[in-house]
Parts: sequence; structure tokens; C-alpha cells
Amino acid sequence: MEKMKKGNLKENILLGKYKMGRLLGQGNFAKVYCARNLETGDSVAVKMMDKESITRVGMMEQIKREISIMRLVRHPNIVQLYEVMASKAKIYFVMEYVKGGELFNKVSRGKKLKEDVARKYFQQLISAVDFCHSRGVYHRDLKPENLLLDDNGNLKVSDFGLSALPDQFRQDGLLHTTCGTPAYVAPEVILRKGYDGAKADIWSCGVILFVLLAGYLPFHDANLVLLYKKIYKAEFKFPAWISRDVRRIISNILIPDPRTRVSIPQLTATPWFRKDLKQEPAHVICDDMDKNIDDVDSAFESKPTCLNAFDIIALSVGLDLSGLFVDKAVKRESRFTSKQSASSIMSRLEEIATVLKFRVKRKEGKVKMHGSEQGRKGHLAIAAEVFEVAPSLCVVEVKKAGGDTLEYNKFCSQDLRPGLKDIVWAWEGDDVHVGA
Repeated sequence: MEKMKKGNLKENILLGKYKMGRLLGQGNFAKVYCARNLETGDSVAVKMMDKESITRVGMMEQIKREISIMRLVRHPNIVQLYEVMASKAKIYFVMEYVKGGELFNKVSRGKKLKEDVARKYFQQLISAVDFCHSRGVYHRDLKPENLLLDDNGNLKVSDFGLSALPDQFRQDGLLHTTCGTPAYVAPEVILRKGYDGAKADIWSCGVILFVLLAGYLPFHDANLVLLYKKIYKAEFKFPAWISRDVRRIISNILIPDPRTRVSIPQLTATPWFRKDLKQEPAHVICDDMDKNIDDVDSAFESKPTCLNAFDIIALSVGLDLSGLFVDKAVKRESRFTSKQSASSIMSRLEEIATVLKFRVKRKEGKVKMHGSEQGRKGHLAIAAEVFEVAPSLCVVEVKKAGGDTLEYNKFCSQDLRPGLKDIVWAWEGDDVHVGA
């Protein structure tokens, strides 16, 4: 028994530098632990990623990009990456341990903040985002779940997994990869015509400020079609308790046209923003971290096909709004987005149905398919409706209209999805976790 205890003690020491503690959280490819630096005694968070899993799904370049970005953004209101290490089977991010939890917890279940408290967090958020932009980094997934609080109640921006650098700009000087969390994403990102990363981040900050003060989202709907339409038109209402000054600021941020949306310099010049403003000098960029990147580069022996940022968010449970309202174990409807025209989508649905010997009826944006074979609960019947949310963007809702639900789910997974894979932009509700 004594030998086992000693063995466990050795196993709890990570690469001779950190004593590992309790598990803080986990996902498909990573676990995050609390740990203690044996040299300094400081608490840190260690994100442990399985090398084989990352290589298999092609996330190597995504991981390297996140490292590069976190090296660039050393700021008091951004979670710091201290070190990157690797063993034969694992990759380790050693990061600042932020004990206060997510800002989301302060506004979940309808809770709201007082204006002066919300202003402090908003000031710190804008300070961090402005610094990121000055370094050429665009976060692209700002939301209360990615904002942490330290022991002193100061905000820390985290999760740069979907962030972009200037080398991702196209010739038009814009970003084109659609990613983020639907309720917080800017309308120009949804349209996928190219967008200014800074303007898109500002929009997300405006949504966050609204949530902090209202206790709920300005744009919310279980139906993805209606949600996108509300965002595209900036349809929202202020609760009575939000002050006139804050309304003016949020209204100037949540403008659908990014060309007329307020900029950060304009925002920070307003009297409301400047009230009780405390400015701290940003941390100096730490060039010493270059030496730790080599370990990661050498940790990958093969070069897999990598996922872009939207591929990753499309696999994320964050895109699934239906889980709040229905049991995921038995799905009776599915939705997907597409950049194809409504007529093209409907033609493809007809082709799939014809191959499977379904009877097809098509009328005014709807396709109805009836199976020819008797199932467990009669003939399988499926209805698909195409909604044009915005120019060059359609949402398609597919529902079981009759027959057995399990047979419907089998049809969707084995026939519908493979048949539509070249025209689908993203499926709503894919329940696959990425990262921790």
C-alpha cells in the first residue's frame, strides 16, 4: 500500500514542474486541471489534450494558431498562457488559474447586474478586445461563458480557439469564415459575404452588455430561422430599467450595417463609458514563450487535414438551440443552413426522395416525401420547408410528418445528411463537444 501511494505521488507531478490537482472541466479532446507550480507555489490551470485525438480530427493547425494568438495578447483582462509542454501522448497548456468562474453564472436564470457593476465589466472587456485588435487578433466568440472572473472580481477574456489573425484575411481585407455562437454573432457574419473582425467583435460586446443589464438575450428564439431574422434586422426591445445613456450606447453598437456601427474609440469617448474608469497598463509581450512552441511542432509526426474555424463551431454543442426545449435522445425535426438557392435545395431533396422511392410533392417552398414501404408505425412521411432568412442564406427545417421516429432518425443520418453534404453549410444540434 505504501508503494502505491508513492507511485501515485509521482504520477501527480507533471513533467517535474507542476503538481496536479482536481479536475476543473473536460471535453472530448481535453481536460482542465488545477495544478501548483512546484518552483513558485502559484496555482495554475493545466489544459491536457490527447495528441492522437487532435491529430485524428485535424486540429493541429488550430492548436498552433491558438498558441500564437495567446502569446500576442498579454493583457490584465485576458487569461494568460504561461507555457506549452508536450509528452509522448499529451499536449499541455499551462495557463492562468482564474478562480471566480464564468461571468455567465452572474446573469444566468434571469439574474441581472447593477449598472455600475456591468459598466466595470464592460470597460474591462472593451479594454481587452481593443488590445487584441491592436495586435491583429479578432476573438470571434465573445460571450459571458468565455469571460472569467478572478479573486478580485476582475474580468478575464478566455477561449481564443476561434480567433483570427491578419493572415486569414482574403484579398478584400475581410474575414470570411463564419463562426461564433448564434445569439452573439453579428449579422454580417451570418451573411457570409466577408466581415471586419473588429466590427463583429464590437457587436458581440453590445449583446453582452445587454445581457448583463437585462438578464436575458436581446435576440433569442428556439427557431433558428426566427433567431437569424431578428439578428439580421436588429429586432430587440429594452427592459424598462435600462437607463437612457446605456440604451443609446447599445443602440449604436447593435446596428446591422457594420459601416455605421460605433467604433471602440467612439465608444470609449462617451461619458457613460468613462465614468469611474480605471486604466491599467497592458502587460509587456513575453517573447520567451517562443522556446515552448518547438515542443508542440515536434509533437505531430503527420500532417492531417485541418478543420477551419467554422468546421469546429459547426461541431459544437453551442450551435444547438433545441436542447433547451426538447429531449435530444429522440429527435423529430432537424434544421440546416445553406448558401444555395431555395429552388436548388428543393431540387436536391426531390432527387434524394426519388432515389429512395419516396413519393414527392413540392409546393411554395415545401417538399413532402412519403415512403413506399410499410414501417413499424405505417409509412414514413417527411416534410421539409425552406426559409430565406437573408440574401444568399436559407434555413431548411425537416420534420417527421408520420411514421416511426427511430426510422425517421435513421433516414436523416444514413440518407439525408450524406445526400446533402455538398450543399449544407451547418446542421443545427450536432451534439459533439470540442475542447474543454
